[in-house]
Amino acid sequence: MQTVTIDSEWIKLEALLKLAGWCGTGGQAKVRIQKGEVTLNGEVCLQRGKKCRGGDVVRMDGKALTVAAAAPESGGA
Repeated sequence: MQTVTIDSEWIKLEALLKLAGWCGTGGQAKVRIQKGEVTLNGEVCLQRGKKCRGGDVVRMDGKALTVAAAAPESGGA
């Protein structure tokens, strides 16, 4: 299973598919999502703007990825 680390609290599903290299453009990601070809945590997701967070699992074309949130930086002043 592929792991994609994000540097924020969440990432939109369509952006995640591009970041993972599963879709070349946002338009391609939009079409795949709207066709029902993508699952988020085991359920078909038709929302391209769905927020994906650390621990979420996305599947498409027999591939799977898990979202990992980057560790927060310890702030020191």
